[in-house]
Amino acid sequence: MYNNRTKINALLTGDNIDFETTVMGWVRTFRNNQFIAVNDGSTNNNIQVVIALDLLDDATQKRITTGACIKATGQIIASLGKGQKVELKATSIEILGDSDAEKFPLQPKKHSLEFLREIAHLRFRTNTFGAIFRVRHSLAFAIHQFFNDKGFVYLHTPIITGSDAEGAGEMFRVTTLPIDGTAAKNDDGSINFKEDFFGKSTNLTVSGQLEGELAALAFSDIYTFGPTFRAENSNTARHLAEFWMIEPEVAFNDLEDNMNLAEEFIKYIINYALVHNKEDIAFLAQRLEEEEKQKPVADRSEMGLQQKLDFVVNNNFERLTYTEAINILKNSNHNKKKKFQYLIDEWGTDLQSEHERYLVEKHFKKPVILTDYPKEIKSFYMRLNEDGKTVAAMDILAPGIGEIVGGSQREERYENLVARMKEMNVPPEELDFYLDTRRFGSCVHAGFGLGFERLVLFVTGMTNIRDVIPFPRYPKSAAF
Repeated sequence: MYNNRTKINALLTGDNIDFETTVMGWVRTFRNNQFIAVNDGSTNNNIQVVIALDLLDDATQKRITTGACIKATGQIIASLGKGQKVELKATSIEILGDSDAEKFPLQPKKHSLEFLREIAHLRFRTNTFGAIFRVRHSLAFAIHQFFNDKGFVYLHTPIITGSDAEGAGEMFRVTTLPIDGTAAKNDDGSINFKEDFFGKSTNLTVSGQLEGELAALAFSDIYTFGPTFRAENSNTARHLAEFWMIEPEVAFNDLEDNMNLAEEFIKYIINYALVHNKEDIAFLAQRLEEEEKQKPVADRSEMGLQQKLDFVVNNNFERLTYTEAINILKNSNHNKKKKFQYLIDEWGTDLQSEHERYLVEKHFKKPVILTDYPKEIKSFYMRLNEDGKTVAAMDILAPGIGEIVGGSQREERYENLVARMKEMNVPPEELDFYLDTRRFGSCVHAGFGLGFERLVLFVTGMTNIRDVIPFPRYPKSAAF
């Protein structure tokens, strides 16, 4: 069998020596025509492959360059050098793939994150991105494990949809109609979408929530985990045009149940990464510490990465209403001394990231769940509270990043839902299928959405969301 290899991580963490094996991977460095540092992506640590000076001919030696792919067979022995327990004493080396040393962009030196974004197809081979995407994998696996163990049904909601779940209007259109102006038109000059592939106007989904609710009112407990899209022309370190969302919907859950589930969920998946990605998180923590040292003292984070993650896992989240939060912010020295970019002066203001982070990092010094927001700043499907002014919404705020989860108890009362839709200019006839769940056996239910990349950003300590998704999509960029 050709691929009879052992992963490098297994060799470096195992206790066995004095046996023959094969490793395959990519050359990081080649020193003194004798020591090859090889990495196969299973860990940030390389295995040292030692070759006798007479093992290879000159032509083969010259092909062992940074980036080349090799197969090395030999004896695993105790290492005499520092930094690793074992090394591989090679009896044979095969070049699987050459790499032009002069053209390979990842030379063994420090590269900026901006530069690495330009070569996203190769950045996986760096230590930073190796660690990030192994953590991303663990978080994704933990999400499925968490819900599976609780008996949830994993639902694949459509990527192409005819509805706008958020009422946002910032959507990517899906069409097969010609874009040169020759598409068939209605009498009023608008495009006749009856001639389009689906016979109606369609777009890429902004959320799987509405479809998730349909299934929850049959299976009781469902979750979605898939790509969502926003055509928001926002060129920031916190926004992507394509990102992944986790959206559980649970029948018979009220707002408190929803908060309990979300808090348990976040703690579970972060703890999973802490247990299974110790080495990667330690590496990323060290990287963040060095990055923080470059900042002015006043701008440095009060907590390191490991401390921040432990802080979330080991603390009960503080719960308070939007109204209570507004009073805290309004009366804070930060607000009085005009240190906020957006000053808080009245009830009804939509909170910004700076306000959310102040509550978490300065005031409570723990994660926070805010509830009962003004209905004017929240979506039509959120349950109207008895005061007629607020809705049963909840946002979870985390240190260093602000909002990480948004959710609510859903409006299960047909008349109230229709009234809210009309109030917010959402045509009820376009969501007649959604209203059917309120006509036929409606019940109290709730759910939330968590942006997966925001979570990965938080757990890895990275500061730009484009660095935690393999191939980022944002305004003017759809490379690779």
